[in-house]
Amino acid sequence: MLRSLSVRVLLALISGLALGALAQSSGSEAFARAIENVEAFGGLWLNALRMTVIPLVFSLLVVGIASAADAASTGRLAVRAIVLFSVLILAAALYALAATSGLLALWPVDPEGARALIAGAREAAPITAEAPGFADWLRSLAPSNPIQAAAEDAILPLVVFASFFGFAATRLPEALRDPLVGFFRAIAETMIIIVRWVLWAAPLGVFALSLGVGLRAGFGAAEVLAQYIVVVSVVIAVITLLCYPLAVIGARLPFGRFARAAAPVQAVAFSTQSSLACLPLMVERARDELGLPSRVTGLVLPLAVAVFRMTSPVGNLAVALFVARVYGLEPSGLQLAAAVFVAFAISVGAVGLPGQVSFILSIAPICLTLGLPIELLPLLLAVEVVPDIFRTLGNVTADLAATAILGRDAIDEVSVEPLEAPSASSSPSAASPSG
Repeated sequence: MLRSLSVRVLLALISGLALGALAQSSGSEAFARAIENVEAFGGLWLNALRMTVIPLVFSLLVVGIASAADAASTGRLAVRAIVLFSVLILAAALYALAATSGLLALWPVDPEGARALIAGAREAAPITAEAPGFADWLRSLAPSNPIQAAAEDAILPLVVFASFFGFAATRLPEALRDPLVGFFRAIAETMIIIVRWVLWAAPLGVFALSLGVGLRAGFGAAEVLAQYIVVVSVVIAVITLLCYPLAVIGARLPFGRFARAAAPVQAVAFSTQSSLACLPLMVERARDELGLPSRVTGLVLPLAVAVFRMTSPVGNLAVALFVARVYGLEPSGLQLAAAVFVAFAISVGAVGLPGQVSFILSIAPICLTLGLPIELLPLLLAVEVVPDIFRTLGNVTADLAATAILGRDAIDEVSVEPLEAPSASSSPSAASPSG
């Protein structure tokens, strides 16, 4: 059992919380300083994950688009994919509001535990974030400087540039296009190997982060943290289960066939907590088990990993609504509507790496939109490892379901061809069926 990465991460989380709480109860300043020094390793671990994001996303999109045989067909498929992704993300965000509010109404946050958690958060560094306006967001879609966008981790503008780059590469002669695609494919495979290496150190990174949670919040916040994990995980798990009827109805697939295709991918997602690490297996299962065309899997799956995280608005809105209940605040209807829009926009630029990478960046703007304090987010970041397992499971399942729907449409377009009337010179035997 200890060979499972998820089990080791959970044990590291529990050990770190307990040791940090022990240091808090002992009142030892030397112990507390030592823990704060160990926390620096958690920051190193997160940075090691972040360093692979930009080259991997860019390479995957370029390879997926440029490898398509028909540039015009690829363009239509990409547009359909973006439309489908947008509809599913919006539906998921609306579901998150209803599901999280209903679950918290059935299981209210304990006021005493909430006060203990808030007391621990007051020692955390304040976070400032500002939700971008629509005009600013629209202007930022096309990066004036792609190198600067990469340096600033501006994922969405970089995705736009990578898409143009990939479509332009399809116009190159084969002698120029093949070496270019091979170069970016090699970069993508190299980055995936690095991601897997870094994820093996996840228990150490999570242990370092959870030490700080226990030190600042003590044992008094444990119950609220456990409730947070359960609430967010359940809300995400339900949207994951809804992907099965989505694939059955939208792609006209038998339930068992889709489940067999998704199961190995979900096993890898559970152990690695990385959609990017699951991408090679997703391509294989979509092609071999679901029978989808290579031109569909080669474009849609890398695009989905880069810009389609259906659990992003679900998890992010669930976190924000939980924070509201901890502080005893009730956002208005207009604030909730604005939060859905912000969550939708943020999810487009999210990348399929573990949630610790972009946790605060994604959720702080939503909290500010709802008029919520954001001092709790550093504490919740340390325990995000558990909901992140469910986030990744939901993302890879939704990626396969969306790809199956788009692949079925592509198969139908190829199979449904207009019948031509036989010409006058056609022989009777050629015009009639044999046998």
